[in-house]
Amino acid sequence: MNINQNDTAVVVIDPQNDVLSETGVSWDLVGDSVKENKTIENIERIFKAAKHNKFEVFISPHYYYPTDYAWKFAGTVEQMMLKSREFERKGALSLDGFLGSGADWLDRYKPFIEDSKTIVVSPHKAYGPQSNDLVLQLRKRNISKIILLGMLANICVEAHLRDLIEQGFEVTVIKDATAAPRHPELGDGYKAALINFGYIANAVLSTDDVIEAMA
Repeated sequence: MNINQNDTAVVVIDPQNDVLSETGVSWDLVGDSVKENKTIENIERIFKAAKHNKFEVFISPHYYYPTDYAWKFAGTVEQMMLKSREFERKGALSLDGFLGSGADWLDRYKPFIEDSKTIVVSPHKAYGPQSNDLVLQLRKRNISKIILLGMLANICVEAHLRDLIEQGFEVTVIKDATAAPRHPELGDGYKAALINFGYIANAVLSTDDVIEAMA
């Protein structure tokens, strides 16, 4: 995949406290994977490289509003997220209590996300971008190639990868700018994700490789 500023964008999934901060509700499940991959540092490095080299950056966040807790059914991980109040916000039009919450951005990413240039799309409600406006925003900017990273590797990142491929985008996944849960019964999500990334993505690269290509 030829990475260039004209038709390639960076898409970061869920760069939020609940999955990247030691105080986040999912840290017990994802912390070891985050540390081993240096996920937090590598996401920051990609933000810096994207801004320096003038690549457009998109954020696809995950939020749950009070009305979402009235859902009549949910999948396994959805149930876990709803029960733990992961990515919780007071409402779609309210930022009350948002600052510093689990749904907020990791502090070290805020200068990149809040620069008035980064495109923060509407939230995905399950795992993939089918429920938000990411694809519309990409198409409106003539983006056809994606550099994909963020959290969680085997859930939201993989769901975004699958849908973006189906939508006709070329997608490179950054394998060490993501991480996944290790669950005593469900298994190692990162290992599962790497296998599927290899089968599905146009390329699976390291942070170092992508930064070099972006330059």
